[in-house]
Amino acid sequence: MSRSRDLESRVDDLGDRVRRYAGDVGDTAQGWMARGRRSVSRLGNRDYGQRMSRAAEDLADEANYQYRRLRRQVNRHPAATVAIVAGTVGAFLLLRKVFRSDDED
Repeated sequence: MSRSRDLESRVDDLGDRVRRYAGDVGDTAQGWMARGRRSVSRLGNRDYGQRMSRAAEDLADEANYQYRRLRRQVNRHPAATVAIVAGTVGAFLLLRKVFRSDDED
């Protein structure tokens, strides 16, 4: 008899654990759904869309400014530009040699 009681108590404990885990999963899923709804409502907001478009314009303007600045710098200092390119190529070749596997040797 005690063996069957032990088995029943283990099954009951297992059932309780499964119910608790299922409840936790349900709570997590509900939290994710609520976060998704908030995100969708934010994206649907007209003010949020305007802020995003302004941020994209600012980012494009900054990239354009940096490109033009670098272009002016290249025109003013061609030797420095050649040195930077040579250093980049050298670093690439060095890294390639370092990370090459022993099978290729």
